[in-house]
Amino acid sequence: MSETPAPNAARPRLIIILGSTRPGRIGLPVAQWLTNLAKEHGGFDVDLADLKEIDLPMMDEPNHPRLKKYQHEHTKAWSARVDAADAVVLVTPEYNGSYSAPLKNALDYLSLEWVRKPVGIVSYGGISAGSRAANGLRLITSVLGMVACLVNVSISMVSSHKQDDGTFAPPEATNAAAKGMLDELAKLDKVLKPLRP
Repeated sequence: MSETPAPNAARPRLIIILGSTRPGRIGLPVAQWLTNLAKEHGGFDVDLADLKEIDLPMMDEPNHPRLKKYQHEHTKAWSARVDAADAVVLVTPEYNGSYSAPLKNALDYLSLEWVRKPVGIVSYGGISAGSRAANGLRLITSVLGMVACLVNVSISMVSSHKQDDGTFAPPEATNAAAKGMLDELAKLDKVLKPLRP
């Protein structure tokens, strides 16, 4: 008599946070490309969090985020969405040598929800590929208690990879880097999950 197979463990949940909210942003097709790639990867349930759609106001909670005594429904909803995630990818443009204000605001809203979660960064821009924004995010995510993924994605001359239909089609090397990042995030999640608050 064969043994009853054990139920499959639920796949970890990956939240992809799009940091650009401006009209005409190329970040949306970049984030959609990554979302599709992550679904094809098969290691995660994937949630694309578009900060333009979420539309958080500038931080308006009276209590420190570490207390999790949130007063506003928009904060409670954002907290629940991030709390449900096991891994994070930040998709960021570079504005004047840094990341966007909406992305910083979204990070600042929360505290414990970020702790000991692996984080990858997909930066994009012109010749510098958003590298200064990515460097800034490495600092802030470290302060928030997140664990940096060793593999990240930098996309230079991003507009040249936008197709006539509006989709983003990067070179194969970029696809390979993104797949490597997803593999690394999955490995880190297994190690970090038991350590989370």
